Amino acid sequence: MHAIIPVAGFGTRLRPHTFSLPKVLLNVAGKPILAHILDQIIADGVTSATVIVGYLGDAVREFMHERYPKLPVRFIEQTELLGLGHAIWMAREDIPSDGSPLFIVLGDTIFDVDLKTVFQKKSSALGVFHVDDPRRFGVVESEGGYATKLVEKPEHPKSNWMIAGLYYFQNPPLLRECLEELVASDKRTKNEYQLTDALQTMIERGEKFATFPLQGWYDCGKPETLLSTNRALLDKKSQSRQLVRTVIHEPVFIAETADVEDSILGPYTTIGSGTRVRNTIIRNSIVGDGAHVENIVLAASIVGNNARVQGSLHQVNVGDSSEVNLG
Repeated sequence: MHAIIPVAGFGTRLRPHTFSLPKVLLNVAGKPILAHILDQIIADGVTSATVIVGYLGDAVREFMHERYPKLPVRFIEQTELLGLGHAIWMAREDIPSDGSPLFIVLGDTIFDVDLKTVFQKKSSALGVFHVDDPRRFGVVESEGGYATKLVEKPEHPKSNWMIAGLYYFQNPPLLRECLEELVASDKRTKNEYQLTDALQTMIERGEKFATFPLQGWYDCGKPETLLSTNRALLDKKSQSRQLVRTVIHEPVFIAETADVEDSILGPYTTIGSGTRVRNTIIRNSIVGDGAHVENIVLAASIVGNNARVQGSLHQVNVGDSSEVNLG
């Protein structure tokens, strides 16, 4: 099965980390966001891919070639970020026309669902996830397990089921036809070409979209959601090892090549490859590859690749009724 994976966004809400690294390559629970997605879809049946790149696209190309050398992949550059519908339209030549299905998955959101079951469906299908406030998402109205109406970022949503970024198409040629019409007619919602609008046109022309709920949907768009995703994934599977004079509070991920001594790590801490940690307490944080962290206490923090964070340790002898500020 062929997959189209858009990864062209700037990731502005994750700056300064995304000044030098595309959002999809940020580390969470031991590997890049994009690796979590690719590892699952390849295991579940995807055999080739089109990756739509933009900002820092060369880093994505290099990552894909190094980590997935056997996966046939074509890269398309989206020079203008005009919406998800535009991104998929850029890849229209790779939309199958031979009767085979197509899978589209956003490259910046980690999910928990059995795709093998999805890929066996006889109809097209949309991944959905229940949220308290769906106004910033595409919203699915459904009946009898099938979508009846899709609305992009509605002010007054009639459903709490959001489109979760996983799309399975049994009729890819109709998708291409509707995308072509969307761009040709310059139909935009919130000044962008929305994939949701093309899907709604497909529904109006008789295409049936079953809905499948995700067991987990993990947003990686902001520092606080990246950290919450790190916690959720570590709860499912952590990985640690014996370290020199170091206390581990599970769950954590500590790369095999990390050099850690005299520290307290966790819970909910990811330590990247080649990282050096000394005399430090770290909890609920992500420390990137090659970083150096020493003599400090970190909580709810993200330390980028090859960054250096140092503090100072203090010794005090404080009497009764005293006040000390070491900030």
